[in-house]
Amino acid sequence: MTSQPDTMRNHWWWRPGWSVGRRFYTWHLTFEGQDDVHRLAAEYRSALAPLGDALTPIPDQWLHLTMQGIGFVGEAKEADVHAITDAARARLAAIPAFDLQLGPAVLDPEAVLLHVEPDGPVRAVRGAIREAIADVLGETPEKAEGFTPHVSVAYSAGDGPAEPIAHVLAGLHVPPAAARISTAELIVIHRDHQMYEWETFAKIPLG
Repeated sequence: MTSQPDTMRNHWWWRPGWSVGRRFYTWHLTFEGQDDVHRLAAEYRSALAPLGDALTPIPDQWLHLTMQGIGFVGEAKEADVHAITDAARARLAAIPAFDLQLGPAVLDPEAVLLHVEPDGPVRAVRGAIREAIADVLGETPEKAEGFTPHVSVAYSAGDGPAEPIAHVLAGLHVPPAAARISTAELIVIHRDHQMYEWETFAKIPLG
């Protein structure tokens, strides 16, 4: 998210370990009932709609801020997942609920992303979750570094030039959205239908 790409690439290639039918335990922040976030996402969906199938717009239901994975269902032990949930509940109780501002959108080679500010509270939640995972597993999958909080509003659905998308974004003046973050969710996610869809395993309140 540092410089605008010249070309887009298809976000929906199958990453290692993923296939139709696979499910994955991961932590997200989600935006159910967050009307201002939904307003912002709808404005971007509307503006980007003339680009057709170059992008996959994300419905309000599946808007999310990716945080921290645990492992694939069938590989991660469910008893460990329950223990991680309990450990996270204790650690997240020490982190107060907080407000975020989302927007404006920027272009990534695989998505249209919303900036998230301030990022400190988000990083604190992720750090607490990583510590909870390490409490149970003795180590934490995924690197601590390289994490940039963001919320995608559309994914690139193919390879092609970035300029048409960049041109649309440059002409927009969409007011940022306010979000209130009071929980972190452990979810069971899949991407069978070229969309990240999930069921909630646990919703943990912040302090």
